[in-house]
Amino acid sequence: MKWIKRLLYGILAFLSLVSLFIILCAFWPELADRTSDFLYSRLGSKESAYTEETDILPEEGEADRETNDSEGLGQNGGNREENRESEQGGNKVSDYVAPDREEIHTPEEVAGRNGYIPVQENTEEIDEEEAEELQKKYTYGETGEGLDFDTELYPYYGMLSERERSIYRQLYANAGAVNRIFNPMEPVTQKELRNAFMAVVNDHPELFWLDSAYEAKFARNGGCAEISLQFNALVDDLDAAKETFQGAAEEILAGARNLGSDYEKELYVHNALLDRIEYDLQAPLNQSAYSALVNGRTVCAGYARSFQYLMTQLGVPCYYCTGYAGENHAWNIIRLDGEYYNADATWDDTEPNTYHYFNKTDQEFSPTHKREDLSVYLPPCNGTRYGGLETEDAEEDAPEDGRRSMEDAGFAEEDVIFGMEEYYEDCYRKIMAGGNSAEFENVVDSEELWLQCYRAYEDESYSAAYMNRVLEELQAGGCEVDIEAESLRDGRVLLHHRIRFF
Repeated sequence: MKWIKRLLYGILAFLSLVSLFIILCAFWPELADRTSDFLYSRLGSKESAYTEETDILPEEGEADRETNDSEGLGQNGGNREENRESEQGGNKVSDYVAPDREEIHTPEEVAGRNGYIPVQENTEEIDEEEAEELQKKYTYGETGEGLDFDTELYPYYGMLSERERSIYRQLYANAGAVNRIFNPMEPVTQKELRNAFMAVVNDHPELFWLDSAYEAKFARNGGCAEISLQFNALVDDLDAAKETFQGAAEEILAGARNLGSDYEKELYVHNALLDRIEYDLQAPLNQSAYSALVNGRTVCAGYARSFQYLMTQLGVPCYYCTGYAGENHAWNIIRLDGEYYNADATWDDTEPNTYHYFNKTDQEFSPTHKREDLSVYLPPCNGTRYGGLETEDAEEDAPEDGRRSMEDAGFAEEDVIFGMEEYYEDCYRKIMAGGNSAEFENVVDSEELWLQCYRAYEDESYSAAYMNRVLEELQAGGCEVDIEAESLRDGRVLLHHRIRFF
């Protein structure tokens, strides 16, 4: 019984001390502040140590090892990666298979067409007293509370931990409000801040006034005391710049919105950008979509950011992808009907324009492109349905621009078809003239019209348009249709049909 009495006396003494401490804090607020600072610093140290172990951004020089680890986890190491995802809240599993840098080679015709500048960070370590003063001097600015981002359109947001997402929202909101200096809302390490900033830059080409660089000050205990964003000269008259930017984008979007499929929209935007942009390593603001859409002169970053912005405006998931292609380089990953493809508009913008790097798989890109940093966690590109639909004439004896004229193909201007109804009627007439086995050609006015024809055969709407009538008149039970398309000069497309009835 004596030990129980001692225990009760001990508990009573402890409660008395706690009560005394609370009374002292009420009359001496500085004591409460010092106690809070002590506990915060201890907590910050533990959080920093934890984050160092679970951070998702590969260290410089460790990208290959990180990517290989991710590859293995995606196949047979799921438990460890799923635990890591559960702890941090991000979706960081990757099945992307990265080639070695040593295996990358740059084709001669696109050598030097790079220019992407990775995120630049400038961090400074300060003492605790200066950190405390900065925390009093600045506020959070815009907190970003209430914001959320669809990870189908903004995938880098989905890669982050919950704490990094909080900083992401704060960075995004302050960039939008052009607040240059502010305190972080959450205790954040250098790597977490870099992850969040890189994710904002990669997800949001519409923030064209935000440079891909920032400064930050960290106390010696690891806590961040100040974040400083960098803006370009467009912030001096930002409202006018936004209006000009959106007007330039709308010139392309207006022609793409009414197209039927996401692929048609993608092809239209790809071609429109190549017609609009000139590659220029010295172009001002060349890391932004503004340089491409408004100034018409940029590097790979501008091509990729403008492509990303336009496709996102059209509701098509399109991501900014960065890595190595002989030098630092940027391109896009796009989703079409649930499949992912690589697209590099910069390397297609040659004389003449090509589709050599349009809608390609990771395997096709692996000799020339290697993803790095957070881009290794973007979805792998294994799509096939929309790859290689663009026919290019590569014969050595082809005309100078690589395409035949209508005259070369045996057609005149009056033979050109300008609409779907006209196309259906021409097909019906030529089939009926050919009998039970038809082989014929016609010329349509544009690639857009050819894509409408292609879509009609994909969804079988051509049957009701003309083929059912043909089958009835020929007393055939069905047919097989094979069409080859050849791009001619002046944008016309020659369609060669082979139809077998049974």
